[in-house]
Amino acid sequence: MSKEQILAGLEKAVVAGKKDEAKKFANEALSSGVNALEAIDQGMIKGMNIVGDRYAAHEYFLPQVLLAADAMYGALDVLLPHIPKDQLAKQIKAVIGVVEGDVHDIGKNIVKTMMTAGGFAVQDLGRDVSPEKFIEAAKAHDGGIVAMSTLMTPTMDGMKMVMDGLVESGLRMKCKTIIGGAPTSQEFADDIGADFHAVNAQAGVAKLKAAML
Repeated sequence: MSKEQILAGLEKAVVAGKKDEAKKFANEALSSGVNALEAIDQGMIKGMNIVGDRYAAHEYFLPQVLLAADAMYGALDVLLPHIPKDQLAKQIKAVIGVVEGDVHDIGKNIVKTMMTAGGFAVQDLGRDVSPEKFIEAAKAHDGGIVAMSTLMTPTMDGMKMVMDGLVESGLRMKCKTIIGGAPTSQEFADDIGADFHAVNAQAGVAKLKAAML
């Protein structure tokens, strides 16, 4: 199987949400001498970008996105151990979580998937995350990206608390911050001092890549 066929196979497996196929082509890439990073960039990420575009255009819906994500992570599990440590070290670190008081995490999971596909090393803090946990995680990465989401208006204050904590800890100048979720807006991001607001996963990742990569 040629390199082009392997990369195309990876891309199609992710778009179709076929985890076993994605893992098969990932293993095929390694046994055929295809660079693991190239397999990720030119295969899986191309596939996830197609999925993201289709989701933004309402051609794909949540079940298809989650299946594609599962396929992508399956192939990543195969390929990541074969990426040289110095290349992994160059990845921009990001932490993502749903702010304290909110347990709605589907949107956060989609953003995490698209950030991972976009080349960021993402630490998922989960849901109902306290401001202190966001600050601790950012401190461990000495900055990077802090991404927050909420679907509930009462918990939006948690985003401001995180921003205030980043300022107080001296980390604010070392990191980029992005918020998202139904009740949030660019105006609210400006009010609390966040760098970016994401209307959807695609737009959010595009803003981060333009600013960081």
